[in-house]
Amino acid sequence: MEKKNYRDFDNYLKEYPDNKGYFGEYGGSYLPPELIPAFKEITDAYETICHSAQFINELRRIRREFQGRPTPVYHCERLSNKLGKCQIYLKREDLNHTGAHKLNHCMGEGLLAKYLGKKKLIAETGAGQHGVALATAAAYFGLECDIYMGEIDIAKQAPNVTRMRMLGARVIPVTHGLKTLKEAVDAAFEGYMREYKDSIYCIGSAVGPHPFPKMVRDFQMVVGIEAREQFLEMTGILPDAVCACVGGGSNAMGVFPAFLSDPVEIYGVEPLGKGSDVGDNAASLTFGSKGILHGFESIMLRDEAGEPLPVYSIASGLDYPSVGPEHAYLFSTGRVNYEAVTDEEAVRAFFALCRYEGIIPALESSHAVAFAMKLAQKMGTGSILVNLSGRGDKDIDYVFEKYGYGDDFQL
Repeated sequence: MEKKNYRDFDNYLKEYPDNKGYFGEYGGSYLPPELIPAFKEITDAYETICHSAQFINELRRIRREFQGRPTPVYHCERLSNKLGKCQIYLKREDLNHTGAHKLNHCMGEGLLAKYLGKKKLIAETGAGQHGVALATAAAYFGLECDIYMGEIDIAKQAPNVTRMRMLGARVIPVTHGLKTLKEAVDAAFEGYMREYKDSIYCIGSAVGPHPFPKMVRDFQMVVGIEAREQFLEMTGILPDAVCACVGGGSNAMGVFPAFLSDPVEIYGVEPLGKGSDVGDNAASLTFGSKGILHGFESIMLRDEAGEPLPVYSIASGLDYPSVGPEHAYLFSTGRVNYEAVTDEEAVRAFFALCRYEGIIPALESSHAVAFAMKLAQKMGTGSILVNLSGRGDKDIDYVFEKYGYGDDFQL
């Protein structure tokens, strides 16, 4: 495909996805026959209420009065000056209620569930932020909630497991395979198949069968819409670059669309983990190829038989062997640049924000900060906007166990 630039994206949101859920050659809906009616019900309901003034106004009220939106854009003055002249800004989704961007789509999905008359929300979680957000939505709307979570992630993300249970959710350990995010998605799908008449499956990222990649993007776009307006108000110009971490890709799809038709460089940052060997990373776009997983077609880390390869990242929310189909499409057009950073670079960025800005970021978000730090030094001047997708309360025990207090940290 010929590389596209920002001038080609004026009507992007109207054109993608198409009515079958495809972003170019990626996306679609690959489902067992028994789930096709359930997903059609979700699609028809969403396409109805997304244009309903009553639904939109209720969601806006929830965001304002319950979530605490808008979240601010913050200038990292000390960190920027330490690195050089290029200025780094953060969209503070860590200040969204529950501590991450995930609540943006969970409240929308909860409202959709109420519209459909469902009694239960079902989901998977890796880092636990989606689980906490969905448990919060379930409590708000008076719904039951089942969260499937890999046994390894339950151990790594104990604070979030406690929060989910306090909010009334049932946390169901997943004990097969690598016991992380991919297996949690498998188990959540199986759970949904057993209860789809009375439940709705609330996917935790911009992945899955149509309409979920579109729906999650639409609910998350508030991030980029706010950030673009706030940055212009703060500086009078647009940033030179925008970046966000990418696992499945929900936080990135929240911020990228607002800037696609602007003369702004856009970067998605994947987890390189321990390196380029199989099983040492979860950089799907960097090392993957086209394949089908969890009901959608995208770019994934797969073997010759098409089965997903083992993946790894220090960030539990990024260790997924595929990526949202919209990211695969944007990658194929060249409009968005996809890079990767290692665990060690992410941890360095984690401590940099702690020490220079008084912000403890999520390890997922630290990947985007790490890339921004490298890009700032390369650019020399200008400005970079980073979507700080979540706070790091959930990660501090793990980071302390592996790296202590960061006393050996050097910028």
